[in-house]
Amino acid sequence: MAPPVRPAQFSELAYGTTLAREFNLIQPEDVMKWSVIRPDRASFDFTAGDAVVAFAAAHQMQVRGHTLVWGRHKLDGAEYTPAELPDLLHEHITRVVQHFRGKVFAWDVLNEAFDENGKLRNSIWYDRPGIGLAGKGTAYIEQALRWAHAADPDALLFYNYAEGEAVNPKSDGLYAMLKDFKRRGGPIDGIGMQMHIFDLHPDVSSIGANIGRFTALGVQIHITEMDVALPTNPNTGTLRNSEDLGRQADVYREIAAVCLAHHGCTAFQTWGFSDKYSWIRSFFRGNKGAALPWDEKYNPKPAYRALKETFADGSCDRVKVSTPELRQP
Repeated sequence: MAPPVRPAQFSELAYGTTLAREFNLIQPEDVMKWSVIRPDRASFDFTAGDAVVAFAAAHQMQVRGHTLVWGRHKLDGAEYTPAELPDLLHEHITRVVQHFRGKVFAWDVLNEAFDENGKLRNSIWYDRPGIGLAGKGTAYIEQALRWAHAADPDALLFYNYAEGEAVNPKSDGLYAMLKDFKRRGGPIDGIGMQMHIFDLHPDVSSIGANIGRFTALGVQIHITEMDVALPTNPNTGTLRNSEDLGRQADVYREIAAVCLAHHGCTAFQTWGFSDKYSWIRSFFRGNKGAALPWDEKYNPKPAYRALKETFADGSCDRVKVSTPELRQP
């Protein structure tokens, strides 16, 4: 199991101790993203990413890299011609993956490229005239995967996405792309399902069916960013209904059980582990929060106990359990 981690918090006693004790996989939330690792075209700053790798090595953890290409990235304010963009993307993927070669076992190569209708989102890589990939469907995604594979043939390569964990138009579009890639030998090893849950009664059956159809194609599934938001009072951050903690625990248990039921589901990650650093409260202006297995004081919640019970049979030997690195201030 795994969460996202923040290098700046490694020295916080409760944070570092809990992280090292409870997880066997970590992932950076921000510090391997383009906007952090490459402040301008000429510069690469691997300092924070190296800190994540060092912490993992010191505590016998594996590292997932997140993320090489994301349409929401703002480059560096510079103007690039369409002719420059393919070389820029190729250089970035190659430099970053080669730097962490042998230290990062899997990469989210692409993040959130499809819209809710299963169509590709507009991005600088997809819709710029003259780039050579514009208007060619998933060509830029396939090319990014091939460049990443060339830079580290041993790394597992994933496409990571949100709001398509169940069977719906978005996951249908992704399934069609994956089926095409696998038919033609495209280098993709898995799908990352983020699993941000805002409804305490998700369609677990449909989520299971979706995982099943992807694993039937021969790819792995990683649950990459799970949290389960609860209604909170905006002024105090307290729960509106304390009984929601029990239902939250049930949701974590149900999703973990669905993962375990499919042999191809090989990693389970929460998006953070303590409510102290969760993105949920600020994003929803205090109306939602308390989404993670530990509270703001690192006290385990019912959700923690639900996960511990679900993975208690040694299944973590197959399913890596993780949390990613938290957002840099």
